[in-house]
Order: sequence, then C-alpha cells, then structure tokens
Amino acid sequence: MWRKRKADMPPEVYPSVLDGIKRIYADKIRPIEALYKFEDFHSPLLKDSDFDAKPSVVFLGQYSTGKTSFIRYLLEADYPGQNIGPEPTTDRFVAVMHSRTETIIPGNALVVQADMPFRALSRFGNDFLTKFQASMVNVPILEDLTIIDTPGVLSGEKQRIGRQYDFIAVVEWFAQRADMIILTFDAHKLDISDEFKRVIEALKGNDDKVRVVLNKADSVTSQQLMRVYGAMMWSLGKVLKTPEVMRVYISSFWDRPYVNTENANLFNVEREDLLRDLHQLPRQSTVRKVNELVKRSRLAKVHAIIIAHLKSEMPSVFGKRSRQEELIANLNHEFNKVMQKYQLSPGDFPEINKFKERLALSDFDRFPKLNPKLIESMDEVLAADIPKLVKMFPLEQMPPTQTNPFEFQSNFEKNASILELSDADKAQYISVFHSLTLVNGRAPGLEVKRVLSESHLSKEILSKIWMLCDRGKHGALSEEEFVIAMALVNAAIAGKPLPDSLSSV
Repeated sequence: MWRKRKADMPPEVYPSVLDGIKRIYADKIRPIEALYKFEDFHSPLLKDSDFDAKPSVVFLGQYSTGKTSFIRYLLEADYPGQNIGPEPTTDRFVAVMHSRTETIIPGNALVVQADMPFRALSRFGNDFLTKFQASMVNVPILEDLTIIDTPGVLSGEKQRIGRQYDFIAVVEWFAQRADMIILTFDAHKLDISDEFKRVIEALKGNDDKVRVVLNKADSVTSQQLMRVYGAMMWSLGKVLKTPEVMRVYISSFWDRPYVNTENANLFNVEREDLLRDLHQLPRQSTVRKVNELVKRSRLAKVHAIIIAHLKSEMPSVFGKRSRQEELIANLNHEFNKVMQKYQLSPGDFPEINKFKERLALSDFDRFPKLNPKLIESMDEVLAADIPKLVKMFPLEQMPPTQTNPFEFQSNFEKNASILELSDADKAQYISVFHSLTLVNGRAPGLEVKRVLSESHLSKEILSKIWMLCDRGKHGALSEEEFVIAMALVNAAIAGKPLPDSLSSV
C-alpha cells in the first residue's frame, strides 16, 4: 500500500536544499555550538547522517494500548522481534527500518555505524543499548519512513526504578528528531501514570509533531465513546496545560473487523486522515529539517549569549565559587538581563531548571567570552541563509503548456488507452464504484477488496493491482483509480501480463 512517488520530490530541487542545510550547519552553526559546549546543555552536535535520515515516526503510550499492533497494521507484516500481548511485551526501543533482508541489529552495533542516525545514543550507556535494536524488514512503507516502537510506559514507582537507563531522556532524544509523535490511548485505559506524565512533559517544544490516537474505539458504544473521549481530553489537559487542542484520531488500528459498527464510518474517516498525514511525511521531510534548523539556530545563539554573559559576571580573582552559586540561584534574573540587553524572545530560552542542573556541573571561569563575529554569523543564518533555502522549495508541479490543448492526454486517458478500456466497460465499472460505500468520494480498501476478490485471482496479483492503482497511498481508490483496477483485473483474467508501472491516475 506504499510506493514512493519520486515525481513529488524533484531530485534537482530537494537534494540542493539538503546540501544547503548541511553547509549552513557545518560552516556557521556547528562552530558556535562547539565553542560554547552546546552538547553539554542540550543535544549532541549533528552529523551528515542526521540530516540524511529518513523521516521517523515515534509511537509512545502505556502498555497494551496497541502501539505494536498499530505498527504491524501499517507494515502489513510482522517485524523481527515483534511481540504483541495484553501484558507489557515490548521491553525495548525498536527502530523498524527497511532492508531487503530481515534481520535484527543490536544497539551496540547500531550506534557505531556511520550511515545510521543513532550514533549519539551511545551517551546513554550500555544499559540502554542492550534495550535498543533495529529490526530490518522489506516492506514498502519503510522505504520512506523509519518507525520507532517504544516500551510500554508502566505505572508505579517500582517499575520506573526498575529501568537501568534514563527512559525520559531517551524519549526526549527521539522526540527531537522525529517528524511525527503518536501518543496512543486505549479506550479502556485512560489514566495517565506518573511516568507517562513525565513522557508527555518531555515532548514540550515538539507540540506540532504530536498526534493523539484513541485506539480500540470500536470496543465501546457511541455513548461510552463520548464519555471516553471527554475523559481522555480532561486527563491530557491537566498534563499539557495549554489552551491548544491536539489533533485526536478515533479508530481501531488493526486488521480485525470492528466489534461495534455504530461508528464504522467515523472510524474509517479517522483512519484515512491519519494515514494521509503519514503519507505526507516524506514530502514534508526537507521542510521539517529546515524548520528544525531554525529552532536549533535560535537556541544556539541564545545559549552562546547566556554562557558568555555568565562568564562576564564572574570575578577575576576571589569569590568565584560563591559567585557561581549565586548566579545559578538567580538564573531567572540573569535570563531577564540577557533578554533585555540583546532583545531576545523568551520562547528561545532553555527550560530553566534543566539548565540549572547542567550549570551546576560546569566551571563558569572556563566559559568562553562572547564572539561577536559568530553571533553575526548566526544572525546571517536566520536573516539570509534560511530564506534562500525556503525559496528553493518546489512549487506545485503543473503540466507543461501545450500549443494545442487537445494534444494533451491525462494520465487516466493514457492508462485507459494502454489497457484498451472500452467506453462500455468504463461505464460499467463506474456504476459498480458508485454502488459501494464511499468515504470522501473514495472507495475504502475493504470495499474494493470485496469486489476485486470476486475475480478469484491470487492474492499476489490483486496486491500488485492495488499498488499500481493506489498511487496516492490513500488506502482507498478514487473513481478513476477503481476503473483502472477493474480493467487490470480483467486483463489478468484474460492471461495478459500486468504492467510494472502506470501513469499516476
């Protein structure tokens, strides 16, 4: 159900933007991060593999909320090391990635591979790396995405203490690099444990990436679903403490038929919406990387100014220790001084309590002084370099102008001609299409499956026909896509070979 549409990402445009991101970071941002010890306070310095990485989707939630089942639903296959059950089964972080050969790469081996974006995870130590692995599997969706499965969040202090690594810090690391973060809730398990609360709080600053899934929604009635939804939003509101409402998808994400069909149409539409969001991630990946570069640039600039300011507040000879302790204790006041002096936005400043913890481990006397040239370089990044990259984003692709408009053939007309589709057959297939239960003008996958299965063709042939027709990866077919699918079915019944590709319908 997932094939890459390379036409949507013109090679002459996006690689140049990506190269621009790398050059800007290496030439102007990395030097200021290295000088002012950015990685000791925030996150490690970036490498080319971090920029080259595919978009990633991180699944978070308490145990038995359907995270791994959801991933299996997306993959349409099991992945090596997968474990599904009502008890806490996934006990490790799993990067589900594409490979022609199914295998498992242990964490210790994974973090030393230069072409993988996980090298910075080595700082969490061997206790974490023994609970981290990559599961390599050959499925289409992983050609465009990396999926991160995570251990189910437990409740109770005893379980939290049982972890031998900093679970929240690891979650924060993955969240910073993710393109989408999916929080899963079970319709029967809405309580937010202390650890899950800390996980959600660790996502601060990545709010635009977060999607909430109310899973297993078919297991309750319509009346119960209203109450469940309200209870979940109330619980989230207490943790998030923000007036903005996160996007919530209500459905059941697995291959089983719905237990309660009262809201089947709602569940199908919600499924479609979330899958559409996921399908758009590869196309939006470069835009997201530019956005993250802007956020990192602003933070790096503010960080450098703060460090240099603290250095300037230190005495030259006596009372250094006491002065350092005083500055840490009054850090909020120092932040305000820096903010006013350099006209900086409060939103660009780091979280004060975490910053205090890092400062307590530092020696202010060894901090570097402010380098005006580096600060000017950061201003240039934000004022000139980034806008240049933004202008390079591709505009909507338009068909080439024809001298004679009647010479232009749509992709549908090209495919119909190749398949020798008659007007009578076309009319018949359109009639069948409109007899189905449509969602937003499309025939859902299950409806199409029922019709195509009547041909008694093999699952492999029908699967290929689906992949040829669902070029937009909606999990549903438009009228024209359905007509082409029916024409391909008839061609296969007649013994004709299926084409390897079609023009996008």
